[in-house]
Amino acid sequence: MRWKLPKYVNGYTDRNGTPRFYLRRRGQRLVPLPGSPWSEEFQRAYQEAMSGAPSVVERSKPGTLAALVDQYLNSGKFRHLAAETQRTRRNILLRFAMEHGSKRAATLRREHIIALVNGKSVKRFAARNFLKTLRVLMAFAVENGALRENPTAGVKNLSGKTEGYATWSEEHIATFRAHHSVGSRQRLALELLLCTAQRRSDIVKMGRQHLRKSKEGALIDVRQQKTGTSLAIPVHPELQEALDAMASDNLTFLTTHQGRGFSSAGFTNWFRDACNAAGLPKGLSAHGLRKAACRRLAEAGCSANVIASISGHKSLDEIELYTRAADQVRMAHQGMAALIRQNANAK
Repeated sequence: MRWKLPKYVNGYTDRNGTPRFYLRRRGQRLVPLPGSPWSEEFQRAYQEAMSGAPSVVERSKPGTLAALVDQYLNSGKFRHLAAETQRTRRNILLRFAMEHGSKRAATLRREHIIALVNGKSVKRFAARNFLKTLRVLMAFAVENGALRENPTAGVKNLSGKTEGYATWSEEHIATFRAHHSVGSRQRLALELLLCTAQRRSDIVKMGRQHLRKSKEGALIDVRQQKTGTSLAIPVHPELQEALDAMASDNLTFLTTHQGRGFSSAGFTNWFRDACNAAGLPKGLSAHGLRKAACRRLAEAGCSANVIASISGHKSLDEIELYTRAADQVRMAHQGMAALIRQNANAK
């Protein structure tokens, strides 16, 4: 069996374990493909789709969920999103359209949304992201007159609250550093994530052209892909050590074995392998190092605004969690020390 899918073909496995495949070209409609890749049935449908035969969305009557998904994916509102956000939402919505596209959008009710979210509640992140994306789609439908009311209004994520990506502890960081020494790409990746508090989508694009000197020391200029925020981040000594140990024959700091830049998804898989090689527990990710960087700053006594000046967070809610936790620990130590001194003086 050939492992590589034909050009423009994507696939996934639905919640029932059934493989699903579809063809989607830039600016074109979604076309589901039957059968297994490279089978006669599949190839016939693939050739028809490539030749410009009508897609499932084009054949659908106006008002179906598939038509709504297609309208949103081709809207300016979607095209103006960050590339990573587009990728995530597109994947979720294409799966949704493949499973429920023939249904009419006007028949969608709150109880249907709850059932759909509940079906994904085994994986908390999947349920949360699915509901978040459906909220956007339904809001778009209301704005464009496709729906009178938003059926996702008031629907809670049935998977419950989650703390999100696991934050790396100091022990985790030390374990990774012990396994991946200075001079390795893996070590540089960790220091970039930990010492700049940036997302993977920004880390993979950083290069020597972003470094500059100032009176206070070296800076690295970042324009965040997700938010468009521009930052000038002081280069931490541990990051500088990792940079100095690497060859300077490529502008981009992090490259693949072939000397090319990483995609965000490719970097995630590669960094996960690096974590596995270091013997770290599952659940630790590149984004967890961004959270660890914020935690460190909070433990150093930095305010939420100071932390945001490095991380680029627009909302201070998440950062305030770190500062409150750090303040609690600091004050608890102060209180316990005062109690010990009082007991000592009383003797």
